[in-house]
Amino acid sequence: MSGLDWLVFAVYFGAVVAFAWRQSRKNRGVEGFFLANRRLGWGAIGLSVMATQASAITYIGTTGQAFDDGMEFVQFYLGQPIAMVILCVVFVPFFYRSKVFTAYEYLERRFDPRTRSLTSFLFLVSRGLSAGIVLYAPAIVLSVIMGWDERVTILVMGLITVAYTIMGGITAVIWTDVLQMIVMFAGIGIAIAVLFSTLPEGVGVGDVAYIGGIHEMWRSIDLSWDPTNRYTLWSGLIGGLFLALGYFGTDQSQVQRYLTASSLRQSRLSLIFNAFVKVPMQVFILAIGVLLYVFYHFERPPLVFNSAEAAMVRESPRAGAFAELEAEHERTHELRRESTLAVLEARRSGEDPAALQRRIAGFDDELERLREASKSLVSEVRGSSSNDVNYVFPSYLISYVPAGILGLLIAVIFAAAMSSLDSELTALSSATVIDFYRRHVKPEGTDAHYLLVSRLATLGWGGFAVLFALYAGQLGSLVEAVNEVGSIFYGALLGVFLLAFLVKRATAAGAFYGLISAMLAVLAVSRFTEIAWLWYNVVGTLAVLAVGLALRSREPQAPRRSAASAG
Repeated sequence: MSGLDWLVFAVYFGAVVAFAWRQSRKNRGVEGFFLANRRLGWGAIGLSVMATQASAITYIGTTGQAFDDGMEFVQFYLGQPIAMVILCVVFVPFFYRSKVFTAYEYLERRFDPRTRSLTSFLFLVSRGLSAGIVLYAPAIVLSVIMGWDERVTILVMGLITVAYTIMGGITAVIWTDVLQMIVMFAGIGIAIAVLFSTLPEGVGVGDVAYIGGIHEMWRSIDLSWDPTNRYTLWSGLIGGLFLALGYFGTDQSQVQRYLTASSLRQSRLSLIFNAFVKVPMQVFILAIGVLLYVFYHFERPPLVFNSAEAAMVRESPRAGAFAELEAEHERTHELRRESTLAVLEARRSGEDPAALQRRIAGFDDELERLREASKSLVSEVRGSSSNDVNYVFPSYLISYVPAGILGLLIAVIFAAAMSSLDSELTALSSATVIDFYRRHVKPEGTDAHYLLVSRLATLGWGGFAVLFALYAGQLGSLVEAVNEVGSIFYGALLGVFLLAFLVKRATAAGAFYGLISAMLAVLAVSRFTEIAWLWYNVVGTLAVLAVGLALRSREPQAPRRSAASAG
């Protein structure tokens, strides 16, 4: 990065942190640290809810996903607007009126302590793993930009984020999210504008749409009912609906957001805002990935987008084989580039471009073969697998984005990562302290004592996230990895809350054993079948409901509230 980039980056990041820290000074005690003393409005909460989900993975993983597979990933989000409406009607009133600190605290009041502890424990496991993936994403960017080892960047990012979260609490987190989302919206527009400006002269919007179309990159709807197909209309509307209900309705990182609202109406408005804005935002981000795919028909893409891994292979005994692949890759790309320009010329002159399109398809297959061969070389030299798709967008930024704008876009990714990670850490520490430490270890401590323990818990979870992040690079596409990890757990958690909210005769035994049965069912499906991971959420939810309904009482159950549950 240039000096101007560093200046833009430093000014933006410093302003965000200073503003968030100033807002966090309004916190009072543990309730202030975890819930901002329940005083925030729907706008700040709505942007924070969106920012928690729209991490650096959104920029890095989603664009890389679209570069490889086109717009089909948008189907993943189609169930989310429906989920937001259901949450506003069913979930939010229960949580807000019960005045709980965590979502799982409510389950003790409705069922028993073991159900609360088990659901909170499952949240800690799933969100702890996800926090590591969230931390790994910006490490990719920094390693590409600076040539640092990913392990160094993970440690640096982890230390900064943990320190900031310990000082600021949830208020600092939410206001950081607000500014980060505003700049992220601007960053999406800037990224698209820069991509168009770097295309060859004479190649316009219509040409880009045409090239993407002949490769079926814009195809976003698949009507297949095949459950092994990852992204279809039905997996998005059904599996995505269940995932969104599980994530936004049972995950403490999200529930904690709307518990900070000053009223029930403000909580609901924050979710309705997401229902209208989230899907269009994801469409534009996916479009960046497709535009990159088209762009690299004219500009030669790296054989390996991860420059650090490419350098590692060039310095290894396999350097000769890699050089041969690069030379072949350059020749094939030039042939594809000439054919692509010829197709556009034929289109403008009214000629039939079918033969040229078939020729381009052949070059695409050859380039894909060369990419796979290069990945094998990288894995052989590195000693472990790595998914190059996560490096597509960072590599483009470094090579083609002008000074100043590069600093802003890197700042967006950096702030997005920190905003998501600190959200994870506040949620993990709140569940640890409220659901376990205060409930089982020291129920009579002072507010100052719990505040100290909360900060220590934040430090501990930050360390765990760093350790897991060191492994995350082997998980493939980051945007898939973070959602696949969540899908193992969210269906089961959702089923328990649906029992609590909707089935008056549901019992503690039904909820507890239903939760265990659901986790076993999901693990069995993921291990022994080819069913796509979005459907895991449906399997988990239905398993809990089946067991819960089978073990329900004959008489209506009155909601339970033990004396200890308030802690």
